[in-house]
Amino acid sequence: MIETNRPATAPAEDEPDLLRDQFRQLLRYRRLLGAGIGIGLLGGVYLGISTADTYVATADVVLRAPTDDPFNPSLAPDKAINIGSERQVALSSSIANEAAKKLGVSASGFAALRSGLQVTNPPQTMVLRFTYTASSPKEAAKRANAMTEAYLLKRQESLDATRDKMVKGYKEQRDPIAKQLDELSKEIARMPAGAGRDAASSSKTDLQSEVGGYNTKITKLEALDMTPGRVTSAATAPPAADGPGILMSLALGAAVGLALGLLAAWVRLVFDPAPRSEGDVARALRAPVLGYLPRDRTGGGPLLAAGEADPRLAEEYRSVAFRLAYDARFADRRRLLVVAPRGSSETAAAVAVNLAASFAETGKDVLLIEADLRTPVLASQLPTDAGGRPRWSQTPGSPKGGGRHSDSEWPDGRQLVVDAGESGSFDLIPGERARNVPRALTSPRATRLISEADSPNATVVVLAPPVLSYADALALVDRVDGVLVVCNPRGVHRTDLTRIRELISGAGGTVLGAVLHAPLPGEKRGPGKGKGTAQSPAPAPAPSAAAPQPLTREMAEPEQHIPGDGTDTVALRTVRIGRR
Repeated sequence: MIETNRPATAPAEDEPDLLRDQFRQLLRYRRLLGAGIGIGLLGGVYLGISTADTYVATADVVLRAPTDDPFNPSLAPDKAINIGSERQVALSSSIANEAAKKLGVSASGFAALRSGLQVTNPPQTMVLRFTYTASSPKEAAKRANAMTEAYLLKRQESLDATRDKMVKGYKEQRDPIAKQLDELSKEIARMPAGAGRDAASSSKTDLQSEVGGYNTKITKLEALDMTPGRVTSAATAPPAADGPGILMSLALGAAVGLALGLLAAWVRLVFDPAPRSEGDVARALRAPVLGYLPRDRTGGGPLLAAGEADPRLAEEYRSVAFRLAYDARFADRRRLLVVAPRGSSETAAAVAVNLAASFAETGKDVLLIEADLRTPVLASQLPTDAGGRPRWSQTPGSPKGGGRHSDSEWPDGRQLVVDAGESGSFDLIPGERARNVPRALTSPRATRLISEADSPNATVVVLAPPVLSYADALALVDRVDGVLVVCNPRGVHRTDLTRIRELISGAGGTVLGAVLHAPLPGEKRGPGKGKGTAQSPAPAPAPSAAAPQPLTREMAEPEQHIPGDGTDTVALRTVRIGRR
C-alpha cells in the first residue's frame, strides 16, 4: 500500500511557484487593487488638467570670476565663485525686485513673480539655469530673460562695488604716505650735504617704494575684467505645454495606482490571519489538502451530491474518497472522523454523507454515525428506510433492525438504510439529543459501534460537532484512525487550524487531511465572523423522509431542551499540549 499522506514535512516548492502563488493571492484583494487604480486615475486627471496650461522657459548663464588675464590656466573659477551662494542670490528678493521694475509688475503680483522662478546648477559646471513657469509661453520666456538680466546686473553692481571699495581703501592708505613723501622731499631740498641729508634720502626711498606698491595694487584692481558672466542660452517661448498630456497622465496615474493597490494588497496579505492558500492550510494542519469543493451551482439542496445538476461536486467527493483509500493510515482499519473547526457544520455533514456514498460505490459496507447529539439532522435530511444489515452490531435488548427506545441512551439500536441512488446504499446511525452527551459518546455501546470498521470490507464514517466549539470530537479521536477537517479557508484563522492539529495530536489522533469549501450562501466572508456562536436552534417538526429539505440546524428532531441535560458544552477531558 502506498502512503500518500506525509504530514511531518511540507512539500518543497520552487521559488517561481511561490511567486506565482503569492501573485494569485494578491489578486484576491480586487477591491484594494481597484481602489488604488481609481486613486491613481484621479491623480492622473488632476495632473493632466493642472499642467494643461503650464509653459516652461529656460535660460542659461555661465558665471565668470574677475580676472586680469582670462587665458591664465592657473586661474580656477570654481575656487573664486561659490556656485551655491550664487544660486541663493539668484533666488533672492533683490533679484525679483529688479526684474519686477523692468517688467512693470505691481506689488500685488510680486509673490507670483518670484514663485514661478526656479534656479538650478547642472553638476560639474559654472552654469546657472533659470527656469520660469507661467500660464503663457511668451510670458514665461519674457520673465525668464528678465530674471537673468536682473541677476547679471546685480552681480555686476556687486563686483564693481567691491572693487571700488578696495581701490578707495588703498588710496586712503597711500595718500598719507604720499603727503609725507612730498614733505620729506621739500625738507631734503633745503638740507645741506652731509650725513643728515643721506639719511633723509634713504627714508625718501622707502616712502617712494611704499607709495609705488599702493599704486600698483590700485592699477591692478582698475585693470580687472569685471564681467559677471554671459548668457549662453536665452529663453524662448516654448512651443507646447510642459505637462505630459491627459493620456500620458492617465497612464502614469493608472501605473502608480496599480503599484499602490499592490502595496496595499501585500500589506493586507501579510496581516491577514486567514490561510492565504492551500499550502498554508497544509502547513498549519501538517496534512495535505485532499480536495476543494466547487461552489454549488444549485444554491443548496439535498446532502447527497450524486445525480445533482452539478456533477463536479460528486466527482470531487469521489476524488477525496480515492485519496483517503490510498492513505496507509486509513486503509488498514477505515475509521474516519469528519469535523469542522467551529460555527456551522453543514458542509462537514455533507462531506461525511457523500464520502459514505463514495465508499459504498466502491463496494464497501459503510456505516455513517451521526455523533452530533446536540443538533442531529441527518435522519430528516436523507432518504432513509428503517432496517439494517445483520452484520452491524445492535444494542443488547433492542430488536434487530432498529426501533426507537425513548428510555435508552444513544445509541439506542436504531439503524437506518440510506438510498444513495447509483452509488448504492449505506447504513446510518442517526444522532439523538442526549441528556448527557459526554457519557453517551464515551459509552461502551458507542465504542462497539465504531469498532464495526474492524469487519472485513467495512468502513465507518463518524460526524462530530465542530472541534473548537465542543469537546465531543476529542472524545472520539482515540477510537478512529484519522480526522478529516472541513473548513472554509477564508472563515478560519491559521492559529485555529494549528490548535486543531495540536488538540487532535494531544488526544492521540492524526489529521489525515483537509477538505476546503467556499463560503456558504448567506455566510459572511472573513475569518472570525460569526465563528463563536454555538448552534442552539429552536426545535421544529421533522420533515417527511420522502421530501428532503436543505440541511439546516433548525431541522433538529423535536425534543424539549432542558438546561443542564447534556446538550450544553461539557469538557470531556483536559489535553496537555506540549511544545511542537
